[in-house]
Amino acid sequence: MSDLWAQISTERLKKMLKAGQEVDECHRVLAKGGENIVSDLLKGSGTFFQMNHYPEGDVYDHETYAQYYYHAHRDGEHGHFHLFLRPKGMPMGVRPARVEDFVAPTASNDALSHLIAISMDAYGQAQGLFTTNRWVTAEYWYKYEDVITMLDRFEIDHAVPSWPVNRWVGAMVQLFYPQICELLKLRDSVIADWKSEYPERNVFEDRDLEITSELACNYENQLVAIETELQKRQ
Repeated sequence: MSDLWAQISTERLKKMLKAGQEVDECHRVLAKGGENIVSDLLKGSGTFFQMNHYPEGDVYDHETYAQYYYHAHRDGEHGHFHLFLRPKGMPMGVRPARVEDFVAPTASNDALSHLIAISMDAYGQAQGLFTTNRWVTAEYWYKYEDVITMLDRFEIDHAVPSWPVNRWVGAMVQLFYPQICELLKLRDSVIADWKSEYPERNVFEDRDLEITSELACNYENQLVAIETELQKRQ
């Protein structure tokens, strides 16, 4: 991990620090009202059913083309957020990977990319980050290098259904930017290894491969590490 920190530019570290402070602020204002990230998002949703998307219809920004939803189906967590970006929000020239079973989307903005998933504990705190195989979210496949270029473009810039939660998901991407980049690289490596081991299968639709990379996370520890690294560089 020390090698990873050394590779992060000071400019990026400062951006991460600002994002971490925003994450902390979102937790603070919600806690004052007895809420947390998950409870505020689910407020008014009624009974929480596994696999259902919350909120219904997902959260989508029609200006940035960022999208997310929350749901649950894994042991060891309350649930998790899936974060996406649609083509109109991607950098110019980025296209889906022409994998073996590639089928062009019917509409220009349909070829969405899954960026990262954020695992949440029972107290509404992020406990992990993970990437998934294509079939899990029905995304289009983009090479990790292209997905990395999308990370700085993920932003939900409106207040529905929750201003703090919308700000929080965007800030989490920036706070854990280097780890997310590493997880995306590992995702593609795992896919390549799986394809080599099982050449007769369509790796992207193989139900035996669901999680392609995963890492525990703690925003407070991340903030301390960022501050420590910035102090070393002064």
